[in-house]
Amino acid sequence: MMHSLHTFLFFLLLACLGRNTLGSEIINGTKVPENSMLYMASVQNDRDSHVCGGFLINEEFVVTAAHCDDSNPTSVVLGTHDLNNVNNKMRYRVKRYKPRSYSNIKSGNDIMLLKLSEKARVEPIKLPKTKMKIKDKEKCRVAGWGQTGTGKGDAVHLQMVDVPIINLKGCKKKWAPFKLPANVICAGGDDTNKGFCQGDSGGPLVCGGVAVGVVSFNNNKNCNYPDVPNVYTDISKYLHWIKKILKKKNC
Repeated sequence: MMHSLHTFLFFLLLACLGRNTLGSEIINGTKVPENSMLYMASVQNDRDSHVCGGFLINEEFVVTAAHCDDSNPTSVVLGTHDLNNVNNKMRYRVKRYKPRSYSNIKSGNDIMLLKLSEKARVEPIKLPKTKMKIKDKEKCRVAGWGQTGTGKGDAVHLQMVDVPIINLKGCKKKWAPFKLPANVICAGGDDTNKGFCQGDSGGPLVCGGVAVGVVSFNNNKNCNYPDVPNVYTDISKYLHWIKKILKKKNC
């Protein structure tokens, strides 16, 4: 009888450990397979430390969040999933551009362009050509090197997780009385234990292989989901601004 009880408790312990360790990165995500999502950029400061995510949209420009400018980014790393495995060929110095209308993270316009010091050697991700119709509950994907939970350390290996699109009207109700800024998309964090965390800011929300959103903010830096929905900047609302900067020969 005692032997059977010990056996039961042993397997119960294994089951609990499995639930707590498997898929604990980003927030309940998985490690990104090698040689995929190489458009992902680690935005770094002058100490070569990761501060935000980003993504390559052509050979010379990376998109990230405007609030990442607060960390004074000076370079981006492209072409690796492992931030412990970075060489000089992967690092690009940057010049920063953000909308003049941006003032702080919760006032909106949380998007920024980084012009690279030289042409990147990896494949960029596509942007929407016009406003995309994204269906409620559609499964999209977010990736990053951010914290693996509230107050925890950043991931070394790039992580990804699938998150459902949340109806914007319903999202606004769940955020009340706080008023969401204009030009945002909601996905994950609500009615699910999956979403992004600090350090994932600036990364892309990818739907059908197209980058439709930029990681902006969650609820008071709380990554203990379910919570209110995660908020992304809607890229389709900034296509004209992006194209205008990309066309400049001497930015």
